[in-house]
Amino acid sequence: MELPFDEIFFKAALTGGNIVWRKHVLEKMISRGISRYEVLAVMQFGEVVQTYGHDKPFPSVLLLGFPDSRPIHVVTSFDNDEGLVFVITTYEPDLNIFEDNLKTRRK
Repeated sequence: MELPFDEIFFKAALTGGNIVWRKHVLEKMISRGISRYEVLAVMQFGEVVQTYGHDKPFPSVLLLGFPDSRPIHVVTSFDNDEGLVFVITTYEPDLNIFEDNLKTRRK
């Protein structure tokens, strides 16, 4: 699945540290025991699970990665014009919500 924004610019923004970490997501990361390292690894190397191309103000994606063999979902958006990555939320996928593949929502 393709990103709804320019992947090259997205990766360049990550490499350049152009990441907006809102207070809310940082608090959730602490309470969920998820580190910045894990979030960055998922954003850099994770698989696109779902795209939200019509999200406002910027398109977003749900990514799945396995830093240190731990499954982590990250929802992120990207402002192509400003070259800024926004971390929306991150969590460990719940098998009550997702199928065993951790990509498909249960019905």
